[in-house]
Amino acid sequence: MSDATIAYTQEPTKAKPTVIRLAMIGPWTILIALALAFIAAYAARYFVHFDEATFGPYWPRRPALLLHIGAGIVALLTAPFQFWSGYRRMPMVVHRWTGRVFVGSVTVGSAGALYLAITTTFGWAFGFATMMMNLAWVSTTAMAYYAIRRRLIAVHKEWMVRAYAVTFAFVTIRLFHDVLPTSQLAGAELAITLPWASWALPLLAAELVLQLKQIHNVRRRPA
Repeated sequence: MSDATIAYTQEPTKAKPTVIRLAMIGPWTILIALALAFIAAYAARYFVHFDEATFGPYWPRRPALLLHIGAGIVALLTAPFQFWSGYRRMPMVVHRWTGRVFVGSVTVGSAGALYLAITTTFGWAFGFATMMMNLAWVSTTAMAYYAIRRRLIAVHKEWMVRAYAVTFAFVTIRLFHDVLPTSQLAGAELAITLPWASWALPLLAAELVLQLKQIHNVRRRPA
């Protein structure tokens, strides 16, 4: 072998388990806290105050709205256990059952969402945007389910991250509506922007993290 030929193979440095756990606990704590805050501030009221004033224009379609919100809450709260049971020493039966509950919740919640999108009173643009959000929710979850059925564990993990990013649209849509600069929008601009931004931006962020992780793990090998 010529001296000019250099092997650039580099073994990735393995972080200590404690460091990895701490790196995961922080983001998950923030996500769970935001999900619980959303449930307490926005979602729970529909089950506590069952009246026309609370539901507003959704009052005639309240069964579908309750179905969608209830299933969405279950999906929001079960997915974190799905991730932790898959990566830690919890019994795999926990991972399997939380996965089944998550898939079932998305199935039920998407049915309610589809009905609400078709019967919306906020215009076709809002209805189409919510249908696309629903499609993203179902598609990412279905891909995660199909991957694990084929025993493609790494692919399954990636699609579960994407599915949860879309599930988190329940929370991000309220952040965009009430907290972030998009709260300054009004009328049609607000109704059209929120359904797209609430899932597309979290999904983009999740995809960047997944791809950066893959790039980081690629080993440089000799030619």
